[in-house]
This record gives sequence, structure tokens and C-alpha cells, in this order.
Amino acid sequence: MFSSKQRINNAFKKAKELPLNKESKYIIFSDCHRGDNSFADDFSHNRKIFHFALSQYLQKEFTYIELGDGDELWENKFVNIFNANKDVFLLLQKFHQKNKLYFIWGNHDMDYKNPKNITKNLSSFYDTIDGKEKELLPNASFSEAIRLTQNDGKSIFLLHGHQADWFNYIFWRLSRFLVRVLWRPLQLIGIKDPTSPAQNFKELIKVEHRLEKWIKENNNQMIITGHTHRPRFPSCEELPHFNDGSCVHPRCITGLEIENNEITLIKWHVITNEDGTMQIVRSILEGPEKIVDYI
Repeated sequence: MFSSKQRINNAFKKAKELPLNKESKYIIFSDCHRGDNSFADDFSHNRKIFHFALSQYLQKEFTYIELGDGDELWENKFVNIFNANKDVFLLLQKFHQKNKLYFIWGNHDMDYKNPKNITKNLSSFYDTIDGKEKELLPNASFSEAIRLTQNDGKSIFLLHGHQADWFNYIFWRLSRFLVRVLWRPLQLIGIKDPTSPAQNFKELIKVEHRLEKWIKENNNQMIITGHTHRPRFPSCEELPHFNDGSCVHPRCITGLEIENNEITLIKWHVITNEDGTMQIVRSILEGPEKIVDYI
């Protein structure tokens, strides 16, 4: 697939379909970049926020869709990611046991395009407490894209978004090599990776432009992406291109909720109360808006 149009078309045609109706309850996060709890681990400062937020959605019977770059496999071995985030994975396991867990692979976890790597990393784990191998996420659902589809055939198209970023899709192995060898050590001293759209505004705009061109050419198909880390919530008069942001913002995580046929951009963050106690809270950034106005 040499053009972004071809890559996005291919993802759309092969997308896994999930139902979209009034009973549907989806929470969409992306770009967690779960790491090894080192100084280069951008997820570490939001881990507790993410865990608490996800536990609330589990209690409320939401289905969790992770829109790519969940595990930071470019910089870390999975065993180190798991050991640093065991509580998060055990929470994901509870969604999985309820058949309410779906993953989309992005560029930083593109290894999961190969089912063997999914089995190797996620099917089981070694429990150091009792020295036994235990099930984790057997047969975890991974796909390049998902379509949330109504009875009338109209849908919301979900994909990570790196399909519009030729370097991080076609040459992802080279990009991974550069990150491991060059940019991760530099990240430890505060230098950002210029090949990442999240760190390079010009690249971010190019990626968004390619995605929006595809939307125009496909009857204004509503789309939700990640990848750029920039939250997007258009008005009903704009192109229906949403972005859930990321879970590695400096002081919060952002995501998109779908409930009661409405979509809402939210953030979870920490506040300090007057008595000095700290509390994790959910705030609405945009919406809710009726999905029917976009599809």
C-alpha cells in the first residue's frame, strides 16, 4: 500500500464491525505508550489516573477500545512493560473476561499485526507470587481498524491514524530502530523525537490533512483516530474527524465516550481540594453531541 488513500481504504474494507445503537457504551483511549517506569516512560506519571478511570468504566459496563500505541514496544521489551503495569493489565483482563475489550494496533505496537506476537506477549503471564503461569488476555482481539455500525449501515470508522503517516507505517521498523538507538537515549535528557507527529507540528498537520482528504473523498465518513496526540472534536458543520488525544499529556489523559448515541470528549485529571486532599476527576471538554449529526 504505497499511498495513504490506499492504506486507509484497505483498513476500512477489513475493519472489524461492532454494533452501534442506543445501548452501546464505548470508551476510547489511545497512545498510552505503556513503558517500563523509567525516566523515558511518558505513561508512568498518568498510570494511576488511567487505572482509576478505566475502573470506573468497568463498573459502568463500558466496552474499552484502545486505539493503538497501547504498549511502547519500540523502546521496551514486553516483559518490562508488564512488570511496570501489572495492575493495568489485570484490569484489562476484567474487560476481556466480559468480552468488552478490543485493541487496534498502531505504529509503536505494530508487532501485534502478527498474531504470534499477541500470543507470546498477552496470552499468559508468570505470577511471581506463587510461581505459576496464568492466563492474561487469551485470544485478545487486535485489528487494524474497527467500524461501529448502525442497523442502517452507517458507521464510525476507528483507526490509529498512522496510515496517513508514510514513514511510521511503511518504514516503521526503521523508525523503531532510530527510536531505540538514537531518540530514547536523547529523550532521557529532554530531546524530543522529530519523526513523531506528536512532537513535530508540521508532520501533525500533514497527517491530519491526509486523513481529512480521505474523509472528503468518502462521503464525509465519520472517523476517530489517535497518533497525533492532539484531541479533536469538530462542530457539526466541520468534517467529522475526531481524535481522542492521548494518555501521555503532562497532567491528564483524554478520550472519547460514546453513550446514548452521543459522543463526548473527556479528560481525567487530578485536582487538589481545599482540605489538601487530592482527587482524580472526570471533566467534559466537548459535547455531548448526537452522533446522528455526524454520520
